[in-house]
Amino acid sequence: MSEAILSKQTEDFVRTALEFCVLVEKHTQNGREFFIDNMIKVLPLLYLKISVIPPVDENYDSDLETKVSEEMYNRVEESVSQLLGNDNFYLETFHPDIRLSDSPIAVKISEDLADIYQDLGNFIAVFKNGQKETMNDSLALCVLNFEKYWGQRLLNALRALHYIKYNNESE
Repeated sequence: MSEAILSKQTEDFVRTALEFCVLVEKHTQNGREFFIDNMIKVLPLLYLKISVIPPVDENYDSDLETKVSEEMYNRVEESVSQLLGNDNFYLETFHPDIRLSDSPIAVKISEDLADIYQDLGNFIAVFKNGQKETMNDSLALCVLNFEKYWGQRLLNALRALHYIKYNNESE
């Protein structure tokens, strides 16, 4: 089992992941501007914190808890979509189908954030139980998912949110 779960880097990542999850879950309490401003701050931190985690041994022997249900995912996606309105959509340039398409592919910031939330919410739930084996496997899976999937979605959402915040033509 990897000692990465006990590292300062992992501790920092856990704190930042929790901050992201709370922001996504409670965004309706503070409004659009607060949400966008804080998301622009937490997303780069999240990227940095997971990028510096020491190598994690991949055991995957544990049954990992799934905390974020489809209903929770949909609630987050829909509420962020409502908050962002027409600004929720952006053109994706790294989509695998872009080479086959004659037109741009539009994707949603809310879907990107909900995907990240699903993975981090499940990760946090497992980490809270305090069992080293499941914590290790959850961290290894989270890092793998970041590398293969949601890291790019995080960067795309950040790029789109940056545009919304600093473009005078947004809603």
